[in-house]
Amino acid sequence: MTKDINTASLFKQILEAQKKDGELPPVDNWNPPLCENINMRISRDGRWFFMNSPIGREKMVKLFSTVLRFDEDGCYYLVTPVEKIKIEVEDKPFVITTFNKDNLDGKITYFFQTNIGDIVPLNSSHPMRIEINPKNQEPSPYLMVRKNLEGLISRNVYYQLIEEAELDQSMQELFIYSSGSKYSLGKID
Repeated sequence: MTKDINTASLFKQILEAQKKDGELPPVDNWNPPLCENINMRISRDGRWFFMNSPIGREKMVKLFSTVLRFDEDGCYYLVTPVEKIKIEVEDKPFVITTFNKDNLDGKITYFFQTNIGDIVPLNSSHPMRIEINPKNQEPSPYLMVRKNLEGLISRNVYYQLIEEAELDQSMQELFIYSSGSKYSLGKID
């Protein structure tokens, strides 16, 4: 069934869902019908587009990001209690734009910031992983932002992390330590 989107209604639904405890809306509990014929996408650099036009309002992008869900079918959706919109994501829905580190509970912890302003600690709940492109051997580092939504660590941030890394000589691999755990930045050649 094809249904047209009512943008004002969508915003109202998202804002109502966010009022409860100031937390993210419970998108995993919602199973509304699919609203088709909506062209939305997130580019590899984290920019959001609606009908091939960039969404320039930062508050709107932040609002949409709170109702983003990645389903078992391998697709991303914006989900409200009454409608679901499929959204094309070129790589990952978030981009990690900066980081800092601090002492948390006696352990050095890296904190990453996404392009929409989320702050995410590097820990067992938010691990980092590196995927190597088999064609060009280029690394793509990712950080778990929330549930099953990852952020691509920008190249600039990745190179800064490499500067901070320690080399495990036996494995020829670079690591950083955060929250008492060791995280790989990849093997060196």
